[in-house]
Amino acid sequence: MVSEIASDSDETLPSQRKILVSIATYNERENLPNLVAEIFRFAPTVDILVVDDNSPDGTSDWCRQQQEIEPRLTLLCRTQEKGLGSATIAGLKYAIQHNYDYVINLDADFSHHPKYLPDLIAGMESAPPGGQPVDVMLGSRYIPGGGIEGWPISRKIMSKFINAYAIGWLRLPVSDCSGSFRCYRTEFLKRIEFDQFRSTGYAFFEEILWFLTQAQARFGELPIVFVNREKGHSKITLQEALRAVWIIGQLGFAKFRSQAALPQDTSPNP
Repeated sequence: MVSEIASDSDETLPSQRKILVSIATYNERENLPNLVAEIFRFAPTVDILVVDDNSPDGTSDWCRQQQEIEPRLTLLCRTQEKGLGSATIAGLKYAIQHNYDYVINLDADFSHHPKYLPDLIAGMESAPPGGQPVDVMLGSRYIPGGGIEGWPISRKIMSKFINAYAIGWLRLPVSDCSGSFRCYRTEFLKRIEFDQFRSTGYAFFEEILWFLTQAQARFGELPIVFVNREKGHSKITLQEALRAVWIIGQLGFAKFRSQAALPQDTSPNP
């Protein structure tokens, strides 16, 4: 039982804010029970929302059974929509609607280990001298102390390319824009118009950073080691990666068009 495992933990969170951990799933029945147990071990005061795209492997069935004995777990089973991006948006909207202070997104396959949760949340609470707390805290593979384990060289090259392309083209003030392990300040998310999003897939994670940057969000990054999944199968494909490149390109062009449309200051210099 998840509750029995969680009760043995001595870990405490740095904050007692109302926090939601949102997990988008498709065929993650093998991973989800252990993942939920580990989340509650390292972050016993959070709630968990599983957004499942009607997985045929019984992911939703397990959640339905578990939430009968675990009030901190909620299932949102989607039968009409598909895609990681739209599932993540569903989790963010749920957090806004239910008045959570923070919402954390992480993958269902243990690539993002729950051991990082306390530090991720602590990053939301801290602020530099004379500054203000961040609005988004990102788990980063590409800052000192971060890294990737278990990926083939081709996957590493693709990830590096996507990150360099998105950060340069969209002027994103982060080091890792394609990772999904993040904590958002829910109050700030209310500024984002989710109906404007182009992506329903993996490009969502670059796209939301772009919108957050336009809204002048403050960002922080925590080094994490991303570990390739041991169970199940990755959902990313070459087609999905190419679509991400296309959407990032469109966002960049939209930014330039909006800047060009701004009225120019033609007043003479004093």
